[in-house]
Amino acid sequence: MGREHEDNAPEVRDGLVFGVHWGFLAFFAGLGGYYLVSLVLAAVLTGSVDDLPARASTEIGPIILLAFLPNLLLGLGPAIGSWLRGRGLRADYGLIPNARDLKVGLACGGFALLVGYLLNLVLLAVYGPESVNSGPLVELASGLGDELVWLILAALVVVLAAPVTEELLFRGAMWNSLAFYRVPQWAILLLTALVFAQVHGEPSRMIALFGQGVAIGVARLVTGRTGASMVAHAANNLPPALLLFTMP
Repeated sequence: MGREHEDNAPEVRDGLVFGVHWGFLAFFAGLGGYYLVSLVLAAVLTGSVDDLPARASTEIGPIILLAFLPNLLLGLGPAIGSWLRGRGLRADYGLIPNARDLKVGLACGGFALLVGYLLNLVLLAVYGPESVNSGPLVELASGLGDELVWLILAALVVVLAAPVTEELLFRGAMWNSLAFYRVPQWAILLLTALVFAQVHGEPSRMIALFGQGVAIGVARLVTGRTGASMVAHAANNLPPALLLFTMP
């Protein structure tokens, strides 16, 4: 009987790679790839960005959209980790939003917008409009000008692609790994929001990004699914994406 119980017991190392949950390795692989590609692009595109105003409009779009490449790679590590060591994207992360994910995600996305708006008002008073109002999207819009095709592609990346890759990393691989080691849910919510804010690389807006990260993370906390936080993230990114078409 003791032998039968031993045979049916779960493996102690299930879900582990080199003694560490595979989600942690997937998280650091995604984050490491993000910074590595960012450094490579910074080195390769330095000259291209300097003479951007002199380039033809057909060349500007591809150069600027390359800036999104590191962001898209954030989700590669979690995806590969899930395929190799996990049960697949749908099972590990709840990647495909269901009806409840949509409801909770939209509510949390609206709350994230409100939190970001209120915190940015405070940051405006502290840092001034030049620091808070400037950012990657402002630079992107000014570079693309009125090139409609490239603006549409940029908006799609901001609303669809970025929420998927970032949520796979933060509210997917990182969240699952911390939960595997029984870190309290409230601590996971704050930790993932903190890393989410730091990766965006906007020091003057970090407090607002942290608040928005918490609001987006609540969708994952309530539903237990990354699909809900993806919806919240997309809803939060929609107004800034639409503003791309209104900037001079």
